[in-house]
Amino acid sequence: MRALQLLSDRKLSIVDVPMAPAPGEGEVRLKIGAVALNHIDVWGWRGMAFARRKLPLTVGAEAAGTIESIGPGVEGLAVGQRVAIYGAETCGMCPACHAGRDNLCENVAGVRGFHIDGLATDYVTMKARLVVPAPDGVSLRDAACTPVTFGTVEHMLFDNARLEAGQTVLVQAGGSGIGTAAIQLARAAGATVITTVGSAEKAEKAKALGAHHVINYREERFEGVVRKLTKKRGVDVVFEHVGVDTWAGSMFSLRRGGTLVTCGSTTGISTEINLFQLYQQQLRLIGSFGCRMENIAHALAKIAGGVVSPVIDSVVTLDNLDDALHRIESRQVFGKIIVML
Repeated sequence: MRALQLLSDRKLSIVDVPMAPAPGEGEVRLKIGAVALNHIDVWGWRGMAFARRKLPLTVGAEAAGTIESIGPGVEGLAVGQRVAIYGAETCGMCPACHAGRDNLCENVAGVRGFHIDGLATDYVTMKARLVVPAPDGVSLRDAACTPVTFGTVEHMLFDNARLEAGQTVLVQAGGSGIGTAAIQLARAAGATVITTVGSAEKAEKAKALGAHHVINYREERFEGVVRKLTKKRGVDVVFEHVGVDTWAGSMFSLRRGGTLVTCGSTTGISTEINLFQLYQQQLRLIGSFGCRMENIAHALAKIAGGVVSPVIDSVVTLDNLDDALHRIESRQVFGKIIVML
């Protein structure tokens, strides 16, 4: 079978690898149908996966597939069923896993496509507990956007930031994959959505997606516009994933007692925090990584119900993934790039 492997930094190749083994006890073998690209794929591709990985490494952290065969002891799944695939190899045994807090697993083996072999391959055999069935009518393309993209946003906005109807949220980088998901999920929850983008074209698309207010950060200081829009009050929640370039402005955009939740640092990993501002304004800063399995199921249900819909920038094949990663790295996308196998 084929697998797209990272041979060295920024060097990808489609290679022939042995067929994924028949499923054992508690396992399923999946035919991968779609892989959704994320910034974590860019980080791995350009050599920022740190010391835990070994090359060559099959890439792809977020995907969906069809169950091809089922091992002994697996219940509640059927051959031919479409499933979304959890993006990390959790232990399933620790207190966090037993409590359904999968992304806090104490013995996680790593993130697929980043530390351990990923999902950009024809078939994969894995533990059945790490797949989430997709409701009828949800395509593999859309299901592929739930394990990282929509699942991460569900966890950030609702588990961590506790976003509620009537509140106001600032979504940074609204044209990104998770930005487009955050706009839709926050709007569907009854929140007022302010978002930032980097071009007039993206601004129009963000408005069409449901953002109430769109700020072109290349033309205006977003924090000043946010204070004006909220009559100097500030927003209840900031959805952060940009990092250094927006951090200070994001904190300034918060109301007293507001919450900043972050899952990324695409413009750098180190920044300064005004401690006086932090404690005087009684701000809450929350780091968020990945999601719970339940977040994926919630996202799939919302897609099936027409509440939200993945925004697809483009669909590519395995041999075009290099160009796709370049586009994500340079922010030349609106929504998700999907690799169809």
